[in-house]
Amino acid sequence: MKKKLLFVCVENSNRSQMSQAFAKMLGGSTIEAYSAGSKPSGIVNPKAIAAMKELGYDLGEHDSKSLEEVKQFAPFDAVVTMGCGDACPWMPAKQFIDWQIPDPKHMEPQEFNKVRDYIKSLVSDLLISLKEK
Repeated sequence: MKKKLLFVCVENSNRSQMSQAFAKMLGGSTIEAYSAGSKPSGIVNPKAIAAMKELGYDLGEHDSKSLEEVKQFAPFDAVVTMGCGDACPWMPAKQFIDWQIPDPKHMEPQEFNKVRDYIKSLVSDLLISLKEK
């Protein structure tokens, strides 16, 4: 059975979008990945789109979404928040994880890509841990 993951950050324009993309890339058909924002910006950051394009993923097809828009897919196997703290309301899930990832929104491409690669390693570790359960 597929594992369902929800990645949440404030604007749903960078970190959670890249996390969702990596879950799809690395998890393939074993994962259903979603992302949302507690205060969505309405756009996916062009820097995030460019950073993921370097890895062969078209993030331009994603939309910045609210938690309200993804709650229909609950319950989730894991909800991963990214430093949004109290701004992230509760969502039905088996486990809650908080990743303290710096917001790359205003970073230069080289620094942005370091955050992207860090997110990839966190998603990879998460997928491994979910297989063990």
